[in-house]
Amino acid sequence: MEWLKKLSSAIAYIEENLDKEISYDKAAEIACCSTYYFQRMFSYVAGIPLSDYIRKRRMTQAAFELQRTDHKVLDIALKYGYTSPTSFNRAFQSVHGIPPTAARNEGCVLHAYPAVTFSVTVTGETPMAYRIEQKGPMRIAGIRIPLTENMEKNMEGIPAFWKQTMEGPKFREICALADREPRNILGVSTYRDPQNIFYYIAAQTEGPVPEDMLDYTIPAATWVVFESDGSLKEQVQSIFRRFMTEWLPFSGYEYAYLPDVEVYPIYEKQPENGHFQVWIAITKNKEE
Repeated sequence: MEWLKKLSSAIAYIEENLDKEISYDKAAEIACCSTYYFQRMFSYVAGIPLSDYIRKRRMTQAAFELQRTDHKVLDIALKYGYTSPTSFNRAFQSVHGIPPTAARNEGCVLHAYPAVTFSVTVTGETPMAYRIEQKGPMRIAGIRIPLTENMEKNMEGIPAFWKQTMEGPKFREICALADREPRNILGVSTYRDPQNIFYYIAAQTEGPVPEDMLDYTIPAATWVVFESDGSLKEQVQSIFRRFMTEWLPFSGYEYAYLPDVEVYPIYEKQPENGHFQVWIAITKNKEE
């Protein structure tokens, strides 16, 4: 439960600074993790990228001020970090569907986005089947793309990377590298620092690595393994969200901040649905 408290403290910092400069690094420091992992965890738990959340919260507050005060639109724009009237107008319309100048008209429809709060709801209706495994170092080989600390861009880039890979010759080449049973294809997210964030499409192998591919060794760790069937993209995100809000708070473990691993059977073409696994590295809670 402790990490949810830290995440809530980070959100409190953001809420207190909607009309000031918001530092993602500061928010991550409060949450006791890197900026990359903070944005990633937030997007999974809240279901919205952090940048979108901040924009919607600022535009919610801006709309309230437009309706209850006679402050100039430009002054309100500046208050919420927009130095250009054009950029403020664009942001306001993206949230409310009308320009800021129309927000004072009686009867206009606006959209209020409340502050996010994190809590654990125990329903007992849908169990999370899992197993815990100890795994030694795992050497993978394949291709990769760079990621950024902007989770919105990553969520767009990774599906496109899969599509491009599976439509070309590289996918079969990666599948041929798999020499560990059961033979699978892996999606692996790695983070070392802000300049070294990557997503691999790879296979576990002990063999030689082709010149046009890269290898990476996933450290030995304790893993919680979740299995699922259904829409691959939606279910992977659902697993991470449920892991953080339902499984982790009561498990006696902490997130280990190691590579996250998606495990898929080898397909001939890109499927929309199927069976897959998600491996998330964990460590025992120091307070247990």
